Amino acid sequence: MSGSHQKPGAGAPSRRLEAMPPYMFAELERKVEEKRDAGIDIISLGIGDPDLPTFPHTVEAMQAAVADPANHQYPSNRGRKEFREAVASFYRGSFDVELDVETQIIPALGSKECLYNLCFAFLDPGDVALASDPGYPVYTGGPILAGAEPFLLGLDPDRGFAPDFDSIPEEKLKAARLLFLNYPNNPTGAVVPDGVFDRAIELAREYDFLVVHDNAYSEIVFDGYVAPSFLATPGAFDVGVEVFSLSKGHNMTGWRCGAIVGNSTAIETYWRLKTNVDSGMFEAVQVAGAAALEAPQDEVREMCAIYQRRRDLVVGALRDIGIEAEAPQATIYVWAPVPDGFTSTSFAEHALEEAAVIVSPGSLYGPTGEGFFRISLTTPDEQITEAVERIKENLS
Repeated sequence: MSGSHQKPGAGAPSRRLEAMPPYMFAELERKVEEKRDAGIDIISLGIGDPDLPTFPHTVEAMQAAVADPANHQYPSNRGRKEFREAVASFYRGSFDVELDVETQIIPALGSKECLYNLCFAFLDPGDVALASDPGYPVYTGGPILAGAEPFLLGLDPDRGFAPDFDSIPEEKLKAARLLFLNYPNNPTGAVVPDGVFDRAIELAREYDFLVVHDNAYSEIVFDGYVAPSFLATPGAFDVGVEVFSLSKGHNMTGWRCGAIVGNSTAIETYWRLKTNVDSGMFEAVQVAGAAALEAPQDEVREMCAIYQRRRDLVVGALRDIGIEAEAPQATIYVWAPVPDGFTSTSFAEHALEEAAVIVSPGSLYGPTGEGFFRISLTTPDEQITEAVERIKENLS
């Protein structure tokens, strides 16, 4: 019968996709669903998805923009000028960085899309992407899907989670086309150590690669710390771009709203790829994003105070049970050593099976993450307290 014969492997995934492990956050979501379907009261401290709502002024701007028929057609991939101007104004006020609205800003559908597309815009088979370890999985997954090689840069706690640039083999530096950096850092919560941005710029100039700074957590800071933009470092515009996201700093994870800013030539290259991949960001989302960036940032500061309270709650509770966690100066995460006798995976399994608590094993973020676990602060205080009490009961 016609159509009854298929070629061997027809419908099978590509080899590049087969090389990818399952996306870890999807696996965490699956485990939560399985346990809850079984009637188990699971507390998830695994995924960094804010439990706080998007700020009202942003929602109101979106509601009005959605109702406007002018926003119902295809958007421009270059982005609405109002949005680009809001990004430029925000960078000027927050980071003392001047951006050209016409050439140095493009909207991005969240940082994940942007980081992934940068891999396809700049990497060919045989190229190398230098990626933080531990780090956001797209830094390694994106290069693999693009047919390139991720080379891991271990973030050692003894160096303040700075990459050891001097340990990169010469052949990897010569093959490098991208360097991914991320400060404030996920998953460790580390802030940028002195000299890291300067050294990255020196290497990028010498070996002709693009520095990509993932600036997803700059707004979530504690104890008076102010997170800098990579682009504020002298020479950064010559060799790099920064990916800015409203997801965490403005409770907009579901909105997929961000921007890539910086080197105009690199942004033009990204735009050339992006025009062949998607049709741009919904105009109403751009209106809302502009409203978020242009509004007084009082609610952002109030949000940071909530996260700081939760951070202190988690760190204090962990120390009470003998886990010496450092209090981070930024991000929505606490990065803590696993108790004696556990690997990162076995501790996460123990917390899930014995305490009905989900934490993220550090090894999921790369080999250097072994021996640590990550707790997200995006859970109400009472559930965080309950989760740590459960862990305490099942460790004693």
